[in-house]
Amino acid sequence: MNPVIVNILTIIVTFVVMECVAWLAHKYLMHGLFWFLHHDHHQRDDQDFFEKNDYFFLIFATPGILCLFFGLEQNFSMLFWIGTGISLYGMAYFLVHDIFIHQRFKIFRNTDSFYLKAIRKAHKVHHKHLQKEEGECFGMLWVSFKYFKEAKQSMAKQNKVQRSV
Repeated sequence: MNPVIVNILTIIVTFVVMECVAWLAHKYLMHGLFWFLHHDHHQRDDQDFFEKNDYFFLIFATPGILCLFFGLEQNFSMLFWIGTGISLYGMAYFLVHDIFIHQRFKIFRNTDSFYLKAIRKAHKVHHKHLQKEEGECFGMLWVSFKYFKEAKQSMAKQNKVQRSV
């Protein structure tokens, strides 16, 4: 198979696998052993820009950086392309979670995308639980179908109201 296609497929597969890794880490590590770092993301004690939860950025960036470094050392080996997939997922996480959902920077506030509305709704449901137990909706880019259905219905209702005005 063409090496360029293999590299692109490696990036895509790694990106998809990272959503699974993020879900598992969120459910079992952040809402488990590392709750002491994640709790301030659910229970804001103050209005500081940074949270203890932001340490996860460093934790999750480390494997990507190491893969990129060692992949470059080995003349663009498979590790480099895996590191690229991990890094692209990290960038998507920052854009979707920190900027779009939590509005850490006041941009991308409104959307007409049922997909983005579904993700935002699922994340709001996740945050209604203030303790580490009884959580739900641990994914970021892929959430339960019910949120997609709700978002689509909400948009249809909104369009109907706008057309009647």
